[in-house]
Amino acid sequence: MSERSEAVVKGVIVGYRRGSAKQYNNQVLIQLFVDPKELHSFIGAKVVASDRYGNVYRGKVVRVHSEGKCIVVARFEPNIPGQLIGSLVDVFRK
Repeated sequence: MSERSEAVVKGVIVGYRRGSAKQYNNQVLIQLFVDPKELHSFIGAKVVASDRYGNVYRGKVVRVHSEGKCIVVARFEPNIPGQLIGSLVDVFRK
């Protein structure tokens, strides 16, 4: 059997992705605690967020939002509730 080598990185949900007239409730901004040079390697990584009731939300990193601040955009299905903004998430990269 082969073992999957995944690196787990912590991140914090900053907020929903917003425009001037629209808010995307299924996309959130996540600030990762990594070196900015390795930020692009997280595209396609799985994101797991859980709330205090035991509900688990799974998402995927779709693009880089800010290289300087190490922020990526992740898409969730179903949408995460607003109470999870500011909470820690796990990001799994292969």
